[in-house]
Amino acid sequence: MMNLRIQRPFTSTPRRQEGSVSALMVIALAAMAMMAALALDGGHMMLNKTRLQNAVDAAALSGAKTLSQVEGGINSASTTRTAALNTLVQNANAAGNNELATAVGGNAGAFAVVELASSVYGPFSYPGPTDAKYVRVSVPSYSLTGFFWNFAQVFGPGGLGAKAVAAIATAGPSPTNPCDVAPLMICGDSTQYNPAAGMFWGFQFGDLQVLKSAANNSSAIGPGNFQLLDFGSGGSSVREDLAGGGSVCRNVGETVQTSPGNTVGPASQGLNTRFGIYNGPVSASNYPPDMVTSSSNPAITYNDSVTPAQTLYQGQPVISSGGNLTAGSNAILDYNDWKASVAACVAGSGSGCQGGGVFERRMLKIVVGDCTGKQGGSTTIPVLGFGCYFVVQPMDGGGTQAQIFGQFVRECEGDNVAGPSPSTDSGPQIIQLYKTYINGSGTPSTDS
Repeated sequence: MMNLRIQRPFTSTPRRQEGSVSALMVIALAAMAMMAALALDGGHMMLNKTRLQNAVDAAALSGAKTLSQVEGGINSASTTRTAALNTLVQNANAAGNNELATAVGGNAGAFAVVELASSVYGPFSYPGPTDAKYVRVSVPSYSLTGFFWNFAQVFGPGGLGAKAVAAIATAGPSPTNPCDVAPLMICGDSTQYNPAAGMFWGFQFGDLQVLKSAANNSSAIGPGNFQLLDFGSGGSSVREDLAGGGSVCRNVGETVQTSPGNTVGPASQGLNTRFGIYNGPVSASNYPPDMVTSSSNPAITYNDSVTPAQTLYQGQPVISSGGNLTAGSNAILDYNDWKASVAACVAGSGSGCQGGGVFERRMLKIVVGDCTGKQGGSTTIPVLGFGCYFVVQPMDGGGTQAQIFGQFVRECEGDNVAGPSPSTDSGPQIIQLYKTYINGSGTPSTDS
């Protein structure tokens, strides 16, 4: 007889396993919930890391820009730090950044660290060296809310650590080819270029140069040439370009065309907008003045009836020493005076600051050309580089004293694309972000 236990179907087995399936489902759902929660925490960290990095980048750029304006002035380090932290706060207070704004909590100085250095490689410190050019802003730890973070730590050896992100950014100047080039040229010597010795095509810091001559025999190229370049069509182009309306970028190695003729009226109308003087078809709305427009009165004059020609102030030869201009016992308002006044205006403690004035309007980007073998009239000149020149005084509107006088300055603000290298050259510079390096070395940081 067949065993009835063997014949009975196994209908009861699934019913007995129902409890096990429910337990597995609970475990699976819990695991999925854990993964979703950790994904939420991870996404939250990435979002806030991006927001923090953007704010720190902007703060470093703002600090470096401000440092370029107040460099060498009183309290330049504290002014730079204040500008960087203010920018950080403004970004934190932007729409969508509520969590970051709460973390800053009105005390940006405790939230972020601002340091300065003379090299992009460091070492960075505060207040930093007197010749600092680079600014580093860092946030060592920005603590975040942990949705599932704290609970998940009990499942891993050592835990996940506090839920926090950090950010660091470095900004400073980089050489660039200018676009707003003044239609002027000075002749340089390619054999006299030694930046380490402070020599640039035969020019040194503070040297006073005639950027536009007023008489034929005072031009380096000869009769018919007044150091003007042909950047367009006649006087209107000269006026606009000298006012700062140039927009065509020039590069080292190219050639420029000289323009015969004096064009005194349009040249003075354009240049003098930088001093808040408006004559002819130019206006303050298009061409605002510099932040500081003061210059010596009486003006510097030029005597080209003697050989060599003389630059005079109150009848005495003008002497340059370290950017300071003097003539006998007379001091002249020069680049160093202007720089200190501008730094005070930026810091909010200056006097004589022009309302609506713009930084470095009195700085001209000038073509330094190789005039070897060139004669007067219209000719092509190879471009050796670009010099930054501080315009000492307004231009006379006519007569034999319609020169433009400028002091050579190693660096000035540029308006083109930043280069790949830190500032190691003269000429126009533009502020950009750099990789952040471990102090004193070329090794990038892990959070750069």
